Amino acid sequence: MFNPFLGVFLHAVGGLAAGSFYIPYRKIRHWSWETYWLTQGFAAWIIMPWLIAVLTTPDLGVVLSESFSVKMFWSYLFGVLWGIGGLTFGLSMRYLGLSLGMSLSLGFCAVFGTIIPPVYAGDTETLFFTRPGQIVLAGVMICLAGIAVCCYAGMLKERELTDEQKKQAIREFALTKGFAVAIFAGVMSACFAYGIEAGKPIAEAALAAGTQPLFQNNPVFIFVMGGGFTTNCLWCLYLGLKNKSLRNYIYTDGRGVLIQNYLLAILGGCIWYMQFFFYGMGSTQMGKYDFSSWSIHMAFIIIFSNMWGLLFKEWQNVRRRTYGLVVSGLLILVLSTLTIGYANYLEA
Repeated sequence: MFNPFLGVFLHAVGGLAAGSFYIPYRKIRHWSWETYWLTQGFAAWIIMPWLIAVLTTPDLGVVLSESFSVKMFWSYLFGVLWGIGGLTFGLSMRYLGLSLGMSLSLGFCAVFGTIIPPVYAGDTETLFFTRPGQIVLAGVMICLAGIAVCCYAGMLKERELTDEQKKQAIREFALTKGFAVAIFAGVMSACFAYGIEAGKPIAEAALAAGTQPLFQNNPVFIFVMGGGFTTNCLWCLYLGLKNKSLRNYIYTDGRGVLIQNYLLAILGGCIWYMQFFFYGMGSTQMGKYDFSSWSIHMAFIIIFSNMWGLLFKEWQNVRRRTYGLVVSGLLILVLSTLTIGYANYLEA
């Protein structure tokens, strides 16, 4: 029996993790971006997927061997493409800040990640020609409206603040560069949803082996996130050689700083992984329209990342109207999650 409202709650917890993982990196000192990004990636995309899959999947080795197929390859390949989006996703926050960077990236990610999986599965009739499917689409449109409001608020903010005020909140603020990176990141990041769809036979094998339905997607994450790690590892090693920052891994000003940096990066990586741990559980509760999980997940990430942006005073010194716009955008996003949840409830 499915419980869409439990699914929405689990997506909210995952969104909180996704909207918060970048916070520990603010305390990292004397490390280049590529150094801490690869460190957190090893924790998030290699250690955590295997650890959680081992803990939640009976006979994991048997499951993986029995489900070995072209589907594994596609899950991995989509993970590689998602990894490209993940690289530029980090850069979008670097240039635009937590709130605006995530809002723009995840807007495109929400649309492509929600619409493409049912198209890939040949289930477009369910999406476009049933009442619950149409309500899901309406929820996606509401989500886009909320994202557009947040982005417009970001544009007003850019016009209202001086260069010095922008740099106080975001040290490397660059609107044009950040927008281009965020759009590309959003489109490519949607490949994670495709990887999960391609990996459904692996999830089915896990269920057959006695895995609890809530945890059926955990083995799939091994392949999707493994692909993402491949892309990120190659790029970060290239940057490390180019920028001569590979020495950061073994030497930083002060041993205490080095240990602290590792702990902060690993903490961020573990928090990052938890978004999909809860996403995987939430999607199992959404019933026939489980593809709608992606929009709900994206909306909650934007909600919580903007809340952090407000707390970190990224929106200080803006006019009251601009501040009100970003709050309005968050409320519209909440409405979108309720709308999609209701659509799933009708079909449950």
